[in-house]
Amino acid sequence: MKHTHAADPTKLWRQLHAQASAPYRASGRFAWHFARGKLARDPVFRGLLERGDLGGRQRVVDIGCGQGLLAGLLQACSDAVLAGHWPQAWPAAPQATRYTGIELMPRDVQRAQAAVGALRLAPDFVCADMCQATLPDCDLVVILDVLHYVDHDAQAALLQRVRQALGAQGRLLLRVGDMAERRAFAISQWVDHVVTTVRGHRLPPTWGRPLSGWKALLQGLGFAVQAVPMSQGTPFANVLLVADLRAARA
Repeated sequence: MKHTHAADPTKLWRQLHAQASAPYRASGRFAWHFARGKLARDPVFRGLLERGDLGGRQRVVDIGCGQGLLAGLLQACSDAVLAGHWPQAWPAAPQATRYTGIELMPRDVQRAQAAVGALRLAPDFVCADMCQATLPDCDLVVILDVLHYVDHDAQAALLQRVRQALGAQGRLLLRVGDMAERRAFAISQWVDHVVTTVRGHRLPPTWGRPLSGWKALLQGLGFAVQAVPMSQGTPFANVLLVADLRAARA
């Protein structure tokens, strides 16, 4: 792994943002503007890099991947490492060699394939219901802001399948809304509905849980769970749950 002492994290993040967004021009103005806005305003993407949440895991499954933003970001990170631009201030860069994105909405899958399908990472996009899709063996599963679209029984069943697909040292990154934070959770739900409508999708019912309920569910499956606030700069009630099997078995 090459590091550059002079590499400035803020400058590098701007470069990663631009590089990860650029391929979406091929998918149309909406896809490009959505990619730029999402990567710029959502704190989760830069946060994953600054904390090293994606590091050391090669086989990635992205459930509810949308138009594949994470695939584009992983490729941009790989390119930065090859160029010797990864800052020492950050933990090790992601080392993904295989990416599988699972997405229910055909239009999002089409945008993903048109934009990032030909990247060196060779991402594989599957148009399927996350509750029924086959989950390949993997080291890391990422589920950002989609699990609340299925009922509680389906949530538990999917997480059980995730646990089975993960290797012995596997990690789950799950972002959820904390229903116990009532006002912020309500704002999150309203914005979620607006964005879903703008993207041309129907408005499904949602099933939330308080943070304590999410943690208990994951711990019952054998995960050790760390809760990381993930609403910086927003009025939302989002929390990133970093769930590790290795720590649970230690």
